[in-house]
Amino acid sequence: MAPVEILLLLADFPGLTEAEKLFLSEKLDNIEDLAVLSSIEGLVSLTGRLPKKKPPERSVLEGLIESRLKGMRRSGIQFVHFFSDGYPPLLREIYDPPSGLFYRGCLPGTEKPLVSVVGTRSPSGDGVSAAFSLSEDLGRHGVSVVSGLAFGIDAFAHRGNISGGGLSVAVLACGVDILYPRGNSCLAGKILETGGCILSEYPPGVPPLKYRFPRRNRIISGMSRSVVVVEAPEKSGALITADFALEQGRDTFVHSETLDSRRNPGGRFLHEQGAAAVSSAFDVFSAWGCAGGFD
Repeated sequence: MAPVEILLLLADFPGLTEAEKLFLSEKLDNIEDLAVLSSIEGLVSLTGRLPKKKPPERSVLEGLIESRLKGMRRSGIQFVHFFSDGYPPLLREIYDPPSGLFYRGCLPGTEKPLVSVVGTRSPSGDGVSAAFSLSEDLGRHGVSVVSGLAFGIDAFAHRGNISGGGLSVAVLACGVDILYPRGNSCLAGKILETGGCILSEYPPGVPPLKYRFPRRNRIISGMSRSVVVVEAPEKSGALITADFALEQGRDTFVHSETLDSRRNPGGRFLHEQGAAAVSSAFDVFSAWGCAGGFD
């Protein structure tokens, strides 16, 4: 069995970490080997620990891969695993990288870096304008913006990037067959129509539960060379993304035009801690040492 099929099956194993999925995918060659994991004893012997939930039975495994692949083909969903060339290279470097990504559309190329633009779901007018204009400017220079398809800053970052000709990337905290929030379904369609991508580490059918959003944020920052926080209240999810960015060694910026916003205490705190303020693609490229851009 090909590694991609093993990883597709492991995606449905409850209680496994991403590192354990990768370890097992290298140890197992076929469904017969994988069926050993239908027993708790078999799983413990390979991973060295007792899982919280019992894995699927062998009879379930045998029909799962065929139905999963059929459903993915029907919905236009593809899968790229950690060991394949198409896997985002910077994401491979982070702590706890996803063992694979389910996606619709086209994965971003590796020739140009990506920039994450994130912020609050309830932005000010200045925040909306800042997210749109920066992302549009990046798009004009051929740089794709990564965000989370949420209402507010995320949505305007995607819209601006598309307006500038960028191939925007939306990372979901659920299966890519579930567009969340539903109010951004048209935006998701526009991302796909213009050559962008919607992706997730979660298999089709997985719902957007609360605890999955912080884990999603490590992918948003992990795919990117830099993260720009446009407007972030205290305890904002954007600050979780910024924390991941710092852990991952990514450049962390704030938007200069929203530093005085009442809705941006989180952004001001990052700035006080040393995050540089930017307002254009030129500012970002200058910080990278390539002010000429990537045209």
